Amino acid sequence: MSTAIGKISTTVRHLSRLYGLRLGFAIGAWFAPEATMRRAADLFCTPFASSRRRALAAPTLDAREEILHVDGHAIACYVWGEPREQPYVLFAHGWSSHGTRVAKWLPALRAAGYAVVAFDQLGHGRSEGRLATLPDFTHHLHAVGMYYGPAAAAIGHSLGGAATLLAMARGLRAERAVLIAPAADPVAAVKRFARFLWVGEDLCRRMFAYFEARIGISFDSQQAHRNAPSIAQPALIVHDLGDKEVPWAEGERYARYWPDSRLLTTQGLGHNRIADDQTVIAAALRFLRGEAVGDKVVSSANLPYGIA
Repeated sequence: MSTAIGKISTTVRHLSRLYGLRLGFAIGAWFAPEATMRRAADLFCTPFASSRRRALAAPTLDAREEILHVDGHAIACYVWGEPREQPYVLFAHGWSSHGTRVAKWLPALRAAGYAVVAFDQLGHGRSEGRLATLPDFTHHLHAVGMYYGPAAAAIGHSLGGAATLLAMARGLRAERAVLIAPAADPVAAVKRFARFLWVGEDLCRRMFAYFEARIGISFDSQQAHRNAPSIAQPALIVHDLGDKEVPWAEGERYARYWPDSRLLTTQGLGHNRIADDQTVIAAALRFLRGEAVGDKVVSSANLPYGIA
């Protein structure tokens, strides 16, 4: 009984904080729009504090832990095997996650003869930093890939999937890619965040302008359909129909615009469990062996998209 009461109490506190935050943004938009916009933008770029707690609590599974310095930040890397001597898989985690999230993949990848490299993104897990953006995810993934050399495959989940696409479009060398529940549309991501926190259209437009001015990269240039057509390597896109965080249509967009790609659709796994599912892992290993997995998505002027 006391445990149930404690859970209810925690839920009430979380809801109270959420509604307090929402009301603060709604009121601040009227009386201090610039300061409120900057607060919302800062929050959008701040990983959950629980990310660090989970990473510190998670076992590193006998990884060789290495530190890579990127732009003055210490980035925590986890290495299994010898990536400079064996074919290796480079793993990119999602928002508010950490590198050792690759744990469920390790037995199958190692048994297949792959070394594995994972890392904590800027502001995540054991890495330094407080804020992170998609360009940061892309830049740090590219830096890790450059340090360890060409990969046999890059595997990315959620925002890590988006970063994998962008890094490969910008020169990251990986023979194949597996993108799991990848986010395709940074504009839609900001709008979902804004709706969740009751940030109005005016503040949302201000956020777009603020981010683009601060980062120096347009949101449009980071769209999946702007970058996927330039990539020649094969890709497997895995996305769940019931994903409530990143809609299935965003995964389908990757498969539609990535020339040599296939789409594997799941049901009932959502956004996070899909990254640990043994059926998904087995399908990805078949893809890495060169087998055809999933459906080919085709597109033409008369058929914007469809399954072949």
